[in-house]
Amino acid sequence: MNSIQLPDAEELFKHLVTEIQPDIIKGFTLVGIRTGGVWLAERLHREFEFSQPMGMLDVSFYRDDFDKIGLHSRVKRSEIPFSVDDAHILLVDDVLQTGRTIRAAINELFDYGRPASISLIVLVDRGGRELPIAAQYVGATLELPAGKKLELRRSSDDKLSLSLNDKTLTV
Repeated sequence: MNSIQLPDAEELFKHLVTEIQPDIIKGFTLVGIRTGGVWLAERLHREFEFSQPMGMLDVSFYRDDFDKIGLHSRVKRSEIPFSVDDAHILLVDDVLQTGRTIRAAINELFDYGRPASISLIVLVDRGGRELPIAAQYVGATLELPAGKKLELRRSSDDKLSLSLNDKTLTV
């Protein structure tokens, strides 16, 4: 039985929308990191009615621990349907912990071009940073036990929820 009370992901999303709202200007583009970051970016794209299509990154090949964890069985193609050069990008992920996924995403974005700026949006910052990465917009900051993995889930009706599981290394 899980004794840790996790916040409601839908409430965290509403908080993010409120936090981001004052800073949204025309010309921002959204890029979600697969999988949870894409789900959040899709919702933000609809919420703020962005005219520019959103991008999606799968950073599997850009991770610095690729040789340790291997290739994820569901690698999908990254899609950036706009010019990254001089773009103001809102990079979206579900959970920020070590910063390694974000570093990989930024490296991949620079392979597409040189953005004017990148701001980070995360639903949950759980601490444990190994790299100097900070989110500009955060739904919640949580302290969770080591050895646990926080996952964002999406139901068939597009509702978001959080679950806490034991970390497992899949090779």
